[in-house]
Amino acid sequence: MNIIIKQATIIDPQSLYHLQTVDIKITNGIIEAIDKSITNNTTHQEFRKDGLHVSQGWFDTSVSLGEPGLEDRETIANGLEVAAKSGFTGIALQPNSYPIIDNQSQIHFVKQKAANSATELYPIGALTKESEGKDLAELFDMKNAGAVAFGDYGKSIANANLLKIGLQYVQDFDGLVLAFSQDDNIKGNGVANEGFVSTRLGLKGIPNLAEELIVARNLFLLEYTGGKMHIPTISSAKSVALIREAKVKGLQVTCSVAVHHLVMTDEKLDGFDTRYKTSPPLRTETDRKALLEGVLDNTIDCITSDHNPIDIEHKKMEFDLAKTGTIGLESAFGALLTVLPLDKIIEKLTLGKSIFAIKNESINKKNKANITLFSTEDTWTFTKDNILSKSKNSAFLGQKMKGKVIGIYCNGKLIING
Repeated sequence: MNIIIKQATIIDPQSLYHLQTVDIKITNGIIEAIDKSITNNTTHQEFRKDGLHVSQGWFDTSVSLGEPGLEDRETIANGLEVAAKSGFTGIALQPNSYPIIDNQSQIHFVKQKAANSATELYPIGALTKESEGKDLAELFDMKNAGAVAFGDYGKSIANANLLKIGLQYVQDFDGLVLAFSQDDNIKGNGVANEGFVSTRLGLKGIPNLAEELIVARNLFLLEYTGGKMHIPTISSAKSVALIREAKVKGLQVTCSVAVHHLVMTDEKLDGFDTRYKTSPPLRTETDRKALLEGVLDNTIDCITSDHNPIDIEHKKMEFDLAKTGTIGLESAFGALLTVLPLDKIIEKLTLGKSIFAIKNESINKKNKANITLFSTEDTWTFTKDNILSKSKNSAFLGQKMKGKVIGIYCNGKLIING
């Protein structure tokens, strides 16, 4: 689609037009012109909206869908449509489908299913076969097939030597290892953050220590092996401090935080609503503030929705038995704008591309148009009507939001909400 985006304020420090309100002319998917005003002497469609802002396309570093095998939770086609209408021009797909994505044929399958979509899909391959933590998966073959990283979603590698070998092996092809960090023995049967709230509610607790011990161990392993490690969805103040120290040492470590950990605390559990059962669990206000500080001082490299669709049969049940996870694509931007400044949000929603070695196109002439469109002043409440996913397990229902995603332009396609 050829288009002229009219009177949009560009939020992109890499653009020559950063903070300027301009027209953007896109022809055959390439930015042809940017100017204060562009006269439409062609067949280009025009798009205009009050309060329109644009930035580099957002990238989510942790999205689960369902297909193959769990299409009742989410399909790739609908999941990518949800991502597009949530402002994401790219997602990193976690391997926790059924079967687990742990070989090159499954990488080929998900990439083929995503072909011709506006939002680009970048598969993460399982680090170990069937994500069982016993033997390394076919890492090199998956890399050649298009995997951008390797990790077992929501599972910590108990065998430190196996993680060590994985970190050493992927260096031969500049691979990236994702190291979810949680000691399952310390977690035990815990279902909520260990603290005043879990004690008051009679829920088995998961101490911060369960995360922090493994973060520390994984950083020691990285220091020994070299290479690159990404620690997803940290949730505690001490984890932020440990990673901050590791970066000072010069280790090639990056990390992410989930939107819900920046916006919510374990106080949400008072009603035993399983929509708030996440992994890692929602923590305390002290942890939430430390995570926000980590975002602001760049200890935390990127923010993820950690979108994880769960069917109602596995979510709407007793708290102890319910699966962990919340959908988060649709609510990510509106929730973030209530706790962080706009420039930092855009930075943290785009930086993940560089971590996963994906080209990040700035909004400049002759570049590929990979653009997110949004407004910043709307205030509203997230309701069931705002859920686009097949699964409805959103922790953000009833949450106050600020700003709205309008859509994306990517791969020559304009996807607009409403």
